Amino acid sequence: MDKPYFRSLFRPELENPIFVEGLPGFGNVGKIATRLLIEFTRASVFAELYSPSFPDYVIVNSDGICRPPRYEFHTASLGKTNFIILTGDAQPSRDDIVAHYTLCDEILNFVEQYGCKLIVTLGGVPTPHPAGEVYVAATSEELAVETMEKGAVIYGGGRIVGATGLMLGLAKNRGWQGVSLLGATTGLKNDKEAAFSVFKLLTKMVGAEARPGL
Repeated sequence: MDKPYFRSLFRPELENPIFVEGLPGFGNVGKIATRLLIEFTRASVFAELYSPSFPDYVIVNSDGICRPPRYEFHTASLGKTNFIILTGDAQPSRDDIVAHYTLCDEILNFVEQYGCKLIVTLGGVPTPHPAGEVYVAATSEELAVETMEKGAVIYGGGRIVGATGLMLGLAKNRGWQGVSLLGATTGLKNDKEAAFSVFKLLTKMVGAEARPGL
C-alpha cells in the first residue's frame, strides 16, 4: 500500500450532510467527543480508511485479533440533519507534513462525493487551568459569532495543529463553511469533561442538545 485506501461497506443516501471530524489529539478531546456523537446518534460505519502514513503497529482486541490502524466514517441522522462522522486510531507523525496534507485532502474528496459543504472539526486546546470553556475558530466571522452565541469563546490568535486545524483550512479553500470546536484541557490525560463540553455545544448547534447520561 503506497497511498490512502478507502474500503466501502455500503453507500448511504444523504442530503447536505455535516462532516464532523474528531481524531486523537490534546486530551483526546476530539476523539472522545466524536465517540459520544456516534453513540448519541447510533451511527453506523459505512467506510474505512487505511494509509501508509499511519504508525507502524497493529491494534489487538481482547480476543487476540489484530488489525492495522484505520479511520472510520460513520453515518447518522438527527431529525432532518444528516452527519458523516470521522474518527480513528492515530494521526500521521507531526514531522510528516506532506502526509497530513495528502490525507486531509483525500478525506475531503471522499466526503465531498456525498454533498458535504459544511465541516465541524473537534479537538482540544492546551490550557493551564481549564474551566469548561469551548473555543471556536471558523471560516467566516458570521459563523464564529453564531457559535459564540451558543456558548463558545472566540479562539483569537494561535494555531490549531493536526487534522483539526488543517482540515478546516483546506475545506475553506474549497469554498466550504465550517467551525472548529476546541475544548479547554491540560492535555495530560483523556479529558472526558472537556470532550462532553464540546459534544454538548455541537448538539446544541444542530438543535438536539444532549444532557449528561446521553
